[in-house]
Formats: sequence, structure tokens, C-alpha cells
Amino acid sequence: MKMKRLPFVVLAVMLIVPSFLVHAAPAVDEAGETGQAGELSAKEEVIYANLHGDGQLDEIFVVNTLHVSEAGMITDYGPYSSLKNLTNEAEMKQSGDEVRFEAAEGTAYYQGNLGDRLELPWNFSIFYELDGEEMAADELAGADGRLQITIDTSRNEDVDPSFFENYLLQIALTFEEDTYETLETSDGMIANAGKDKQVTFTVMPGEEKELRLSADVTDFEFSGIDITAVPPAMAIEAPGADEIAGEFNSLTDGVKEIDDGVGELKKGMSQLNDGLRSLENGSAEYKKGLDEMAGSSAELVKASSTIEQALNEVSQSLQLTEEMNVGDLQQLQDGLVQLADALHETSQGLAQLRTQYAAAYKQVNEAMNGIADQPVSQEQIEQLYASGADRDVVDQLVDAYSAAQKAKVTYSAAKQGFDAVDSILKEVSAGTKEMANSLTALADGLTSSLEQVDGLGSFSQLQEGLSALAANYSEFHQGLVRYTGGAGQLSAAYSELHHGIGEATEGSGELAAGADALHNGTGKLHEATSSLPEQMQEEIDAMISDYDKSDFDPVSFVSEKNHNVDTVQFVIKTAGVEKEEPEEAPVEREEEKSFWTKLRELFSRE
Repeated sequence: MKMKRLPFVVLAVMLIVPSFLVHAAPAVDEAGETGQAGELSAKEEVIYANLHGDGQLDEIFVVNTLHVSEAGMITDYGPYSSLKNLTNEAEMKQSGDEVRFEAAEGTAYYQGNLGDRLELPWNFSIFYELDGEEMAADELAGADGRLQITIDTSRNEDVDPSFFENYLLQIALTFEEDTYETLETSDGMIANAGKDKQVTFTVMPGEEKELRLSADVTDFEFSGIDITAVPPAMAIEAPGADEIAGEFNSLTDGVKEIDDGVGELKKGMSQLNDGLRSLENGSAEYKKGLDEMAGSSAELVKASSTIEQALNEVSQSLQLTEEMNVGDLQQLQDGLVQLADALHETSQGLAQLRTQYAAAYKQVNEAMNGIADQPVSQEQIEQLYASGADRDVVDQLVDAYSAAQKAKVTYSAAKQGFDAVDSILKEVSAGTKEMANSLTALADGLTSSLEQVDGLGSFSQLQEGLSALAANYSEFHQGLVRYTGGAGQLSAAYSELHHGIGEATEGSGELAAGADALHNGTGKLHEATSSLPEQMQEEIDAMISDYDKSDFDPVSFVSEKNHNVDTVQFVIKTAGVEKEEPEEAPVEREEEKSFWTKLRELFSRE
């Protein structure tokens, strides 16, 4: 057998030996290390830390992963208190913070214990309260009651701030089944972990947080708090802001429409106020004319009565004589002419008042018709409040809208009265003019009669004409009395109408002022909201820049001398809460009997 295997051994030696012959042995220095230096392409650090129950640091060590691109002597740095090669049995040498060891091409691992030489970039303070009483973690084992756990995270000012500013903390607590009820937190997320519950908190880079959770616990046990710290692994892309921007644009367009509408409302209110003010001025002139007419009615009736009496006296006392004096008749004719002229002036004043009233009424009617009939629903008003617009401005808008609608309803109710004024003015003016024309004709007839007086025959005719004139004038006088009585009633009634026009004018002035103030407010609101889409995008960009750490270049946690650092991660855990298990009494085992013993006992039985 040995003779047959020998050729294979010789062949193996022949294949191996040439490789040693063609490669020169590396030089060895006095310390026993080869002179060939290796190269690292990248390095990863995972920092493991154990905390006490209150968050104070207990111990910390680092697992280093070295990606060796060229085999040889590798140099790394860190203030380690002890080292452990996790790849092979190669010896690791340490001088100060310099670590050296031989490594083959590929991946090499070693652990460096830091002891208390370094601190974490964060300070953790953990507080426990049971039924409102603060307790240490190790006092909670097996406890029952309402438990509250508070975790404070803050920056450690003594450590490189790049970790605090660029690392995200994830803090997880697991509660086992049957140890808790009504688990609550406003800061974290509660999720199922099999039969257990896990509460997870997230602390963004650069933030200091106070985190709380509470639960009703029974026979409490707790595995501790798990904390990981890593830089956000993904670049944060801007969310689809186009749809949001579209909504803001809709809001901006809506505010502009509101501003335009309020501008139209302001214009309409201004026109309404101008029209009502013109109406009030015209109404004041009309009222003045009515008052003057009503005030002069007594004098007019008295003058007419005097004329009637004079006519009767002249008619009764007229003598058929050549010596008769006709001067009194001339005075009668003059009085009739003056009365007719006064009535003509009154008729012209009423016609002018009617023209002014028609123009003012037209402006008021156009202004009122300019107020939209389409109602605004309560739902639309609530949507406007919910849009984020200034509540004071919206309140003014709603008040102005309500006032405008109220004014339109009031105007619609009073429109029939306004329409009737024109007819009244037309009838009174026409009646006054007709009365003036009658008096003028009467005066002209009297003048003609006086001019034709020539002898007794003419005086006889004059007597007959004066008798007829006296009789007809009595009827005219009775109509004049009725007219002046109606004028007095019209004056009294119109005073109330004029007072209402004044109140409407005053109210429209307030509405116009309110619409002006509202338009200023909606203008400012439109100006403030017109740039909302751009402001939103700027806020989104600023928020993303705060949390997007994709451009962060990791640095070594243990030494700034380390380069090509690919990743640095922190794995941190606090002590748990465990109940002491009762010691089990040792079980005495019966010594196993051998086959021969069993056989001997079998034959020894009786």
C-alpha cells in the first residue's frame, strides 16, 4: 500500500515546491513583522454600548470591519483598552492608539474595547414612575400598577457634533404578553411583534426629545430599551408638491375672485350711496317745496277767498252808471295773474324735482340690481373660514354680504313706494299747472272784458260776465281748498318718506365704508396668498434640507486618523428588568446500574 501511494506524494511535492522557488520570502523586521504593507479600500464601524437602567453609560466596544484590497500589514487607529481578532488567530499589536496586524485580501474583523475612554454622542436619561412614584429600574421587577417611562435624549457637548447633527435615533421598547394592558404613547408608534407589543420612537437628526409611554403592568418584566443610531440611508425626495401647489393656486385664485367680487361690491355700494345721497338731496328739495307749498296754502286759500269775496261784491254792487270806477276790477285781474304765476313756478319746481328724483332713483336701482341674487350657502362660508384666510377679513366679508342682502330685500319691499313718488309728482305738477292755466285764462278773460267796456250795454255784459265769473270762481275756490288740504297731507306723509331715505343713505354710507375696508383687507389677503405656492415650495425645500443627510460623509467615531470610513453605526441597549428565578433544589439521580449488577440482583431474588 505504501509503495502504491508514494507516486502521488511525490507528485504533490513536485507541484508545490516550484511555487516556493519562484517567490522571494518577504523581509522580516526586528519586531518580527513583514515589511509588506497592506491596503484598505474601506472601513466600517459598529459601536456597541450597554447602558444602565437610568441611561448612564456602562461599557462600550467597537466591531471594526476592514475591507482589505491588498494583503499585508494593516494599520488602524483607536484608543482601545483591549483587542480581539475576530477573523483568525493572527496576533494584533497595539502602540498607543495604533493597531497593526497581518490580514489577507478580503474582509477582516476585530473588536476593540473602549472601556470608559469614549462617550456616546447622545446623553440618555431614563425615568420610571409606578403609580406616580419615581423608582429605579431594578425596583420594578414583578411590580403591578400604572407605569410611566420617560426617555430624554440630548446632545453630548463633549463629542464630535457630526453624529448628533446627522444621525437618526430609533428607540424601541418591547413588552411581553401578559405583562401589560392599555399601552399608550403620544410620541411613538405601537406595533405587534408576534404576541408582544413594540413601541418605536424616532428622533430626527439634530433634535432633542422627551419621549413618554405608559401602561398598566402586572408582574412586570422588561428586556430593556434598544437604541440604534444611523444616518438616514436614503436621499429624501421632494413629495409630489404639484397637486398641493395646485390646491394653493386654487386658493389663491379663489381669494383673487373674492377680492374682485368685493371690489365690485365696493363699487356697487359706492354707487348705491351716491344714488341715495342724490335721492336724499332731491328729496330734501322736494320736501322743502312741499313744506313751502303747505305753508303757503293758508295764504293761498285766504287770497283766493278774498278774490271770491271781491268777485261776489263786485258782481252784486255793480251799478249801470257811466260814473262807475273800474280800478277795483283791475286790481282783481292783477291778483289773478300773480296767483297764476305762483302756481306756474310751483308746477315748474315739481317738474324739476321729478327729473332729479328720476335720476337719483335710477342710480339707486342700478346699484341695488348690481348686488348678486345668488345666495352664498353656510357651507361655502365655512369653507372660506377653513381656507386659512384672515378670520377678521372673512367676518367683514360675511357682514358686508349680509348687510348688502338685507339692503336689497329692504329696497325690494320699498320699491313700490319709490315708484309711486314719480306718479305723485307727475299728478301734482300737472294739477298745479292746470290750475295756473285756469287762473291765467280767467285773468286774461277779465282783462279782455275790461278793455271792451264802452257804455251801459257793455257794463251790462260785464255784470253778467262777472256774475258768471264769481259763480265759477266759487267752484275753483272749493277745489283750491281741497288741493291745499291734500298738499298738507302730502307734506306730512312725505316727511316720513324723506326720513327713511335719510336713514337708507346713512346706512349705505356705512356699507360703502365697510366695503372699502373689506376690499383693503381682501387686497392684503390676496397679496399675502398670491405667493403661497412659492412659499410652500421653499418650506418643503428647507424641511428636506434639514433632514436629507444623503451628502453626509461618515467620519470615524474612534479616531480622526482613520480614513475611507464607509459607515458608522451605533447599537445601544439598556439593562432590562428581570425577576429573580427561585433556585431549584438539586435532583438526586439514582445511579444507573450496570448489566452485571442487574444480572446479579436478578439471581439473588428469592
